[in-house]
Amino acid sequence: MEKGQNWAVATELGRRIDSIGARAARAATCDLAADLDAIRRIALANGMTPALPVVHALESALASGQRGPMIADGLSLLRDAVTCGRDDPRTGAAFVAACAIRLTG
Repeated sequence: MEKGQNWAVATELGRRIDSIGARAARAATCDLAADLDAIRRIALANGMTPALPVVHALESALASGQRGPMIADGLSLLRDAVTCGRDDPRTGAAFVAACAIRLTG
C-alpha cells in the first residue's frame, strides 16, 4: 500500500471481504450483493477505485448463480484492489482486465 493509504479503511474492507467469503456458499445473493455495495461505497469514498470493477464483476457472477472457487478468486482479487494503494487509470485497467480473465464463467 502506498504512503498515505488509509490502513484503517483497508482493514475494514478486508474484514468485510472475509465475511463475504465465509458466507458465500450459503448466504442469499441479495445479502451478499448488499455487502458488496457497502464495499463499493466505502472504496469509492476513499479513493480505492480499482476495487469498483471487481465489485461489479463479483455482483454479476453472483447474479448468474456463481459460487465456490470463482467467488473466492474474485474476493481475493478484491482484496488486492483495496490494498494496492493506487488510484490511476493504468491500475484500474489492470483490474478490469483481471476481472475479464478470472471472473468470467
